[in-house]
Amino acid sequence: MFSGSIPALVTPFRDGRFDEALFRDFVDWQIAEGSSGLVPCGTTGESATMSIVEHDRVVAVCIEQAAGRVPVIAGCGSNDTLVALDHMRSAKAAGADAALVVLPYYNRPNQDGIYAHFAFLAERCDLPIIVYNVPARTVTDILPATLGRLAEIPTIVGIKDASGLVARVTAQRLACGPDFCQLSGNDDMTLGIMAMGGVGCISVTANVAPRLCADFQAACRDNRWADALALQDRLYPLHAALFTDASPGPIKYALSKVRPGFPGGLRLPMTPANQASRDAVDAALAVAGLTDG
Repeated sequence: MFSGSIPALVTPFRDGRFDEALFRDFVDWQIAEGSSGLVPCGTTGESATMSIVEHDRVVAVCIEQAAGRVPVIAGCGSNDTLVALDHMRSAKAAGADAALVVLPYYNRPNQDGIYAHFAFLAERCDLPIIVYNVPARTVTDILPATLGRLAEIPTIVGIKDASGLVARVTAQRLACGPDFCQLSGNDDMTLGIMAMGGVGCISVTANVAPRLCADFQAACRDNRWADALALQDRLYPLHAALFTDASPGPIKYALSKVRPGFPGGLRLPMTPANQASRDAVDAALAVAGLTDG
């Protein structure tokens, strides 16, 4: 259903406001460069600092601009189940292909609460759901057994796994079945995840290196593991550099280098990448062949 290189899109802000024209151009560039799907309003898109109206507008613009060329997986997560449901219903009305729903953060529900959250959403909106597990941000982790229970619900179709535990791919396949869509949520671990049965990556790096990330995914898909390893080595410094300061500061800086005029503005409490991070990004962009250094 969903596979390949799927960027978790940054949201361009100019003077603190959503730059719709630039975002439309960015969507077109991503598709032209080989991205196989798009995720608006994920963590990298700074969804946590958007109003509900603004969030839903960014999703709608992405869907409208993609115009069916690639699937759009709309960020719909919230620690308030009813807010997540509102986002899902809005995304479905706009034409989204699926919803990316993060585990409820801050509340720290137990496994029963996690199951109830996703089951409630699935019962009330038939938009396919990709569960987003990122314990470093949510301080909550969905265990393979709980994911297996959720996989029995027809519209819960996959997971973006940013647990950092590569062995989870096998555990989740055994719990959920071979057709459950497993997408990496950590660029630096994607090679291992693909070798173990993953089918793609919801990527930060693909924002700035969409063609290289698409080529990497194609190599994995075609079992050209030597080519995939070479691309992994070329991209790894960038994977690492983009998290040398709080994301999405470094990726917005990287985009300003690769796409001159792309605004680097962030919403508080996020701030621009520090100098050490910018230096690391500059070096990594050169290694990847995206700048002259």
